[in-house]
Amino acid sequence: MGRKVHFILQGKGGVGKSFVAALLAQHYQANDAADVVCVDTDPVNATFSRYDAFKTRRLELLDDGVVDSGRFDNLMMSIVSEDADFIVDNGASCFIPLTKYLFESNALAVIRDTGRDVVFHSVVTGGYGLKDTVVGFDSLATNMPEDTKIVVWLNEFFGPIQTNGKSFEQMNAYSKHKARISALLRLPKQNEQTFGRDLKTMLDQRLTFAEAKASSQFNLFAKQRIAMMERQFLDQLKLVA
Repeated sequence: MGRKVHFILQGKGGVGKSFVAALLAQHYQANDAADVVCVDTDPVNATFSRYDAFKTRRLELLDDGVVDSGRFDNLMMSIVSEDADFIVDNGASCFIPLTKYLFESNALAVIRDTGRDVVFHSVVTGGYGLKDTVVGFDSLATNMPEDTKIVVWLNEFFGPIQTNGKSFEQMNAYSKHKARISALLRLPKQNEQTFGRDLKTMLDQRLTFAEAKASSQFNLFAKQRIAMMERQFLDQLKLVA
């Protein structure tokens, strides 16, 4: 099976990109895949790199708002030369310059020529960020090469992903790019008094599901809920990683 390179990309901040990156990393760990490299390029909120369990590489790609070609080339050389899958969490402020550089430098073709699959992950969220995240997805899908896979994550934490009574699958952006979407994954809103509280504690402390289940700060019932969320979230990733 060929290596995969996962880029988590979305122009809106605070929508769950680092959570998606953490779920991907945990999927690899749960399947005993030690050969996965995690990279955090977010210059503002380096959330992904704060997880001790992932040994994430911190990389500053921007210099005064512009992608530094030398740093970018170093990342690309690591991707094409190391015998590992890669998970690259990209910050909102890097979205436009990084995607522009990816396409203009033909980096995706170079990666694919080494036998690696490139997978883009785009988060669409409900509530206040719905319009911006749909626009971000549309921009990514419009500019990406036609043969690149894209996974859409529907994050309901801030509210239902609906506009004028239409679900995401009924929106123009989905219809326009349906052929390019390899999977639709869902992050349903959790009960704030039970599952949601447990998940918030995990995220605040940058704990993986395995670490939370082994921690004494969670009681028996909380650990049961955590195990249920782990299955709910990670089982979906069999489709993409």
